[in-house]
Amino acid sequence: MSNVDVVKSNYLNHAKGIMSWLFTLDHKRIGIMYLVTIFAAFALGGFAALLLRFELLSPDKIVLTAKQYNQAFTLHGAIMVFLFIVPSIPATLGNFFLPLQIGANDVAFPKLNLASYHIYLLGALFCIASIILGSVDTGWTFYTPYSTTTDTAVITMVTGVFILGFSSILTGVNFISTIHYLRAPGMGWFRMPLFVWSLYATAIIQVLATPVLAITLVLLMLERVMGIGIFDPSIGGDPVLFQHFFWFYSHPAVYIMILPAMGVMNEVVTAFSRKNIFGYTAIAYSSIAIAIISFLVWGHHLFTSQSEVAATIFSFLTFLVAIPSGIKVFNWIATMYGGSIDLKVPFLYFLGFLILFVVGGFTGIFLGALAIDVHLHDTYFVVAHFHYVMFGGTLYAFLSGLHYWWPKMFGKMYSEKLALISYWLIFVGFNLTFFIQFIMGSKGMPRRYYSYIEEFQIYHQISTVGSWLLGLGFIVMLYYMVKSIRSGEPASDNPWGALTLEWTLPSPPEYHAFHETPVVTEGPYEYGVEED
Repeated sequence: MSNVDVVKSNYLNHAKGIMSWLFTLDHKRIGIMYLVTIFAAFALGGFAALLLRFELLSPDKIVLTAKQYNQAFTLHGAIMVFLFIVPSIPATLGNFFLPLQIGANDVAFPKLNLASYHIYLLGALFCIASIILGSVDTGWTFYTPYSTTTDTAVITMVTGVFILGFSSILTGVNFISTIHYLRAPGMGWFRMPLFVWSLYATAIIQVLATPVLAITLVLLMLERVMGIGIFDPSIGGDPVLFQHFFWFYSHPAVYIMILPAMGVMNEVVTAFSRKNIFGYTAIAYSSIAIAIISFLVWGHHLFTSQSEVAATIFSFLTFLVAIPSGIKVFNWIATMYGGSIDLKVPFLYFLGFLILFVVGGFTGIFLGALAIDVHLHDTYFVVAHFHYVMFGGTLYAFLSGLHYWWPKMFGKMYSEKLALISYWLIFVGFNLTFFIQFIMGSKGMPRRYYSYIEEFQIYHQISTVGSWLLGLGFIVMLYYMVKSIRSGEPASDNPWGALTLEWTLPSPPEYHAFHETPVVTEGPYEYGVEED
């Protein structure tokens, strides 16, 4: 390392020691701490998934009992949803790049930002404690009345999720305030990067929907501890009421997961197409439209437990939410058309996202149709659909954004060759794991089952082999990213030639990123390529 590299000041070497990280107010460091923590959660949730798939190699017991199987899939679902997917993009890439993209040196409330992270850690500790105290076996939805009667550590897990909700709410409040009040001079609403628009729409959902989940979980704990008849029909409660409360949050939560992913895709497709985004205004408004409509579609999770009239209304609203998502997909394709495509790894993850998200979206239309959903409800078709949207959508976008912004975050380049190997292992492994589940589900294989008839064994075996490829892909990714930090080639300030404000800064950025507040005079994607 040269003397120049040693003395160059940046946010990574601004202060030394673990305490300087744990109590930092720097949004960039907080983003990195979230990144490390959620990857640890991802590893734990991924291990549980591999254990499940190994057990399903055979319809007979291999390593897990039926109860342990239920505990493993609950652990997988709860950790992946509440500890990984929900905070993944907003808490990591959002924390790091939202202020930089709008020309600010930090978020509006730095102390609140740090508090959000510590609250997240506290919630995570409760979730992990539930494993030690007797892993929950209810599934990640905590459906009553089973969750109020099982002898597992439901209260500990639910308390953890309750605490995590506060982290999500505070992050949303911080982002809304930051976007409203800290934009650089000249950056009007329609000069903001579309990633910022997506975080704004996400923050609205976080602030408005998360309290409903918090109240629901409190009611669940009260019923379990005090025997109050709220959800348990044996003591005068209504289990369908729990479903309504839970999904009133949890379906908007799907868009807490997917809207930031769509925002990342906007940044990547323009940078690697060398072209201004097609239909900027339509994409911006579609993010807000998704946020609004997301509050109206929760009932499609209850098609088999509500009246025909209600089911018909919710079916219509479910089709309606596909319109703004379709607008985005159309605009991404239109942006690529006539562009100068650069097939680097971040863009490959974008293409993977496009393919997998479209598959997830189209299969969602099947589930939104009442006549079809009756047959597919609670089968592996639903599992496959969910993973194509969440993994193929949110996780692929997260990986795309991580590879896109990695040089800016750490000032180092990763191995393009190893990144390509990892990409193809993940892509092939994912489709091998989950596409076969569409076939299983359409043939009637129910989800959450510990055992199954031999007819489905070959499908489960193919799915399990796919999960091994998937796991190997992530191991390769971990290797080259750690190697990149330790000995990667130094990155230039703007290796992709992107135009948003963060790429005007050194790689990695300094502690105080902007010495002078930038003045914005044009949109974020003015690449000078004429639209046909």
